[in-house]
Amino acid sequence: MDCYLTQTAAWLPGDAVENDQIDRYLGTIASEELVRDTVLAMNGIKRRHYAQNEHQEATEDIYSMATRAAELCLRKSPDIRISYLTAGTTFAPLTAPGIASIIHDRLSERGHLKHSIEISSHSGICSSSATALVSAIRAVRAGEHAAVLSIGAEHPSDKLKSTVLHPPDDRDEHENIQHSQWFMSVFLRFMLSDGAGAFLLQNHPAPDRLSLKVNWTYAASFAHAAPLCMKYDTDTGLLSQDITILNRHLFPCAEQFVSTALEKHDESLDSYHWILPHISSYFFRKKMERLIVRHCGEGDNHPSWWTNLATAGNTGAASIYILLDEFLRTHDLKSADRLMLFVPESGQFNFVMISLTVVHP
Repeated sequence: MDCYLTQTAAWLPGDAVENDQIDRYLGTIASEELVRDTVLAMNGIKRRHYAQNEHQEATEDIYSMATRAAELCLRKSPDIRISYLTAGTTFAPLTAPGIASIIHDRLSERGHLKHSIEISSHSGICSSSATALVSAIRAVRAGEHAAVLSIGAEHPSDKLKSTVLHPPDDRDEHENIQHSQWFMSVFLRFMLSDGAGAFLLQNHPAPDRLSLKVNWTYAASFAHAAPLCMKYDTDTGLLSQDITILNRHLFPCAEQFVSTALEKHDESLDSYHWILPHISSYFFRKKMERLIVRHCGEGDNHPSWWTNLATAGNTGAASIYILLDEFLRTHDLKSADRLMLFVPESGQFNFVMISLTVVHP
């Protein structure tokens, strides 16, 4: 059975926060000015959104953001009966029950999904909601469900604000500050921000608007071949990323993943019009472009790639939902245009690709 992505939505909380306003919302950590400007210059992010006010008080939680995105997604399809809800995140306040359970409850309180449904909660770093999306797609394609809601949501500001984040200061133990645990946590304050997105998936295209037919999905972990790189430790409350491991393993693993995915489906990237990658920093832009070119055939027929990282920020697991929603709203797509979603994760190097084709009514 076929699966179609028939509606997208995104929720970015509050007003856009410019680079020089970050400390108004996250406060300041001693000596962070040593890395702030360098990190911001490298990642290329100009503005982002936080679900908290200038007193570092949350204006909404992750479940609220997910619910808002879901409501926006369902607004154009109020009569569709959802039977399966999948969701992924890194920062669920409750370890249990899963995020999908709480979202179901929140939606029912607001008049949606007021019936028993199947749920699936996914945890991890950036690919957690992409694997939730793959689960939703496969459920539709298997004929198990006719209409599925898939959600990605993140709220890292709640863990990165100065009233909560207390990184160990081990800078004196390292010649290179980037090897310190202090740096591995502090630099993420200028990398991550809040948001949520939702997709509606059905076993038929929408009759009155553009849909995206799912051609195939592919996902693979390289945890057997690479060390742990990014983690959130619930005991200490510290989120950290080892950029030495990241730089050493991300693109070799990505290269192997993309090659295997395309070989399995007998394709090359030059058959696509657009590549939509979750990219955490413009620091990786040239490497991403070289990866794309290496997986195209001969000639100059290379697909374009697009990201809203600079203006929406890096919203982690929610990024691919927020990215595709804005892309569809701002681009004029023709029937049979092909899009590729690509989600790399540096937790311990998990990757997801989803191949899509535009279908007009």
